Parts: sequence; C-alpha cells; structure tokens
Amino acid sequence: MRLSFALLIIFMLLVSCEEKNRNPILKEGVWRVELDVMDFQVLPFNLRVNKKKNSSYTMQIINAEEVIEIDEIVTNGDSIIIKTPVFEGYLAGTFTDKEIKGQFIKESLDRIVPFKAIYGIEDRFDSETKKNNKDVSGIWETYFSPHSNEEYIGKGIFLQNKNRVTGTFRTTTGDYRYLDGIMDGDSLKLSAFDGAHAFLFTAKVTDSSMTGIFYSGNHFKEPFVSIRNDGYELPDPDSLTFINEGYDRLAFTFPESNGNMVSLNDDEYQNKVVIVQLMGTWCPNCLDESKFLVNYLNENENLKVIGLAFESAKTKEKAFKGIERLKDRIGLTYPILLAQFGSVDKVEAQQKLPMLNHVLSFPTTIFIDKKGKVRKIHTGFNGPATGDKFIEFKKNFNQLVTDLLNEK
Repeated sequence: MRLSFALLIIFMLLVSCEEKNRNPILKEGVWRVELDVMDFQVLPFNLRVNKKKNSSYTMQIINAEEVIEIDEIVTNGDSIIIKTPVFEGYLAGTFTDKEIKGQFIKESLDRIVPFKAIYGIEDRFDSETKKNNKDVSGIWETYFSPHSNEEYIGKGIFLQNKNRVTGTFRTTTGDYRYLDGIMDGDSLKLSAFDGAHAFLFTAKVTDSSMTGIFYSGNHFKEPFVSIRNDGYELPDPDSLTFINEGYDRLAFTFPESNGNMVSLNDDEYQNKVVIVQLMGTWCPNCLDESKFLVNYLNENENLKVIGLAFESAKTKEKAFKGIERLKDRIGLTYPILLAQFGSVDKVEAQQKLPMLNHVLSFPTTIFIDKKGKVRKIHTGFNGPATGDKFIEFKKNFNQLVTDLLNEK
C-alpha cells in the first residue's frame, strides 16, 4: 500500500535526517530542476536559491519573463519542503549543498512526480547538436490531439533569439504559461513549471510545420501538429459561452468560508455592476485574472466582483483553506464562494449554473449590468504570457466596465 502523504513527509523530515545526521547548506545561485515525466522525458526549469541572514532560504522559479517568488521553505537536517505560492503543489526531498532529490506532490489529485535539482547549471535544456537551427519565430496554427474526438485548437506564439525560444500556446480556454526552451537543430523543446502545472512540449520542426508531443506532468500526454500561419486567430472568447434560451440572468447561492451564504439577490449587489468569476485556486490562468481584478478594484471601488471556486480539494475544509490562502497571498478582498469541491469537472460545474450553455473554461468571466442582466461572458483568460493579447484584454475590459458603470 502506498504511504500516505503525511507519512511520506514524516519520513523525509525525520528518518532521512537521522540517518545522515548532518545539516548541509544549499548553495546560492541558479539550479536546474528536472522532473521525470513520461516516455523517459525530463521536464526542466530554473530555480534561483537565496540565503537570508537568519540562515533560511528564499527561491525564485524562472520561466522566461516570469519570476515566481517562493518564501515557504522548511528544512530539517538534510530534508526540505518547498511550497509554491498560492497553489497546493510542493517539492519535498533531501539535499546536499549541490543536489536535491525528491518528489513534486499534489495531494488532492494523488499525483507524485520524481525530481532532482542540480546546482550551477544555468541552461534549461542541453543542446545535443551543432547543426543550424530552424527558426520558429512567428504564429503557428495548432491542433492538439488531431483527428480524434478530443481535438482542440491552439495558437503558438514564439520568439527565437539564436537558439533560445520563448512564447506560449493560446487555446480557447487560456494559455499554456510562459514557455521557455531551445531550438536544437530541428528539435523544439519548451517547458514551464509554476507549482500548479508542469508542462513540456517537444517537437520536430520544418520550415512550415511542427509535429510534437505535449506532456503534463507524468499523468498526461497528447500529440499536436502546427503549421505556420501569420494570419491565424482563435475564435472570439466572447462568443463561446452564453445564457441559454429562457434565461437572461445568472442565479446562485453558495457559501463563504465563514458559512455566510451569498447570492446575487443580496442587497449589496442590487443596482451594481457585478463581475462573476468562475475559477479555482489550482488554476494558473485564474490566478493571473485574480491578480488583475485585485489591481483593478483598487482603482474602481464601484465595481463588485464575486468568485465562484470549483476546487479539486477532497474536503470542504481543505477547499476553503486553499481559498483563504489565495486571498492572503495576493491581497484578494472580494468574496470567493465554494461552488464545488472534490472535482473540477466542467459538466458538473455547468449543472450548478444551468442557465449557461456550458462551462468551457476556468476562468470564465460574466459581466452583469446594474439591472441584473448578463451583458457579456468571456471564456478563458489571456494572461501576461500572451503579450499583445493581454494588453488588448485589459483595454476591452476597462472599456466595457466603464460603459456599464456609466449606465443609468
């Protein structure tokens, strides 16, 4: 029988330290972390270690332009737990001054991914060839799980400088984060890690096409194909989710962590412009949107926002704990209600909001005017990794909210 997570942590924090009986010190600087995914592939990301005056540590996860600050690090002898901000995922293992070995753990999903980290390696990927590199800069029309019932579309947006490649894949439900990697001859390798998701893309590239595999941790993989198409665009995210015939309003009643039941019928939301955010604390795109909303509310007090959380946590208590952690970490002041726990299944989510044609994505953002009518539903979120699309989203968001607030 598999050890429970609690026993695993006890083992790491107590037994290992007793056996080795020493207190190593992590070297400061850049480390390369390698997660073991499927097909004997390794998913790397860069980690910077800093030592504070009190001998504790801070760290930064680095994905292209993204830098994720980590300040929840516990050591005991040669054992270490590195908890990523907001998300439940954590790295647990044992270490020497130049190496960490352990597992990336997501308890609510019973997922464990082995990893090792090596000090002093700055390159994210090793280059295996000295052949001339293909250039993937530009726009790529993409099909994931092509020619199957699970097929869905994406848009690759990449910039290449010598052999380094950065960018992302957008889909109709969001983006695949800040991807960072290399073009090695005709082989493309990209990865991203943020504590919620571990993504690896590998592909063979010609001048006009690429064929590859997308890995998510060690639990999922799917093929994808892409063709160059500078004019390619995804469907309008404002056209994908809508109110079913016979409805013009959104209705729900869900609890806050204090047990208070919240509804759009409450006095606080009457004659107000309200944004309802379908989200989850496990969702990086939701985190990006939540940070945006926090900043927007700081300058627009007349707007009301309600978050509806669909959580993977197995119990209500753990779900609310994750919600409170999110609120504390990013200074989130609007209410987050627990709409679902134990599953993030979108079909189940739609059943809780039957006036919607479907729940296609987390996040989904619903704009409600002062009369209580749904004026727009935006599916997914184009976060900072999407560059111009994020700028466009912010412009359109501000214009719509301003117009709604100015209505009588």
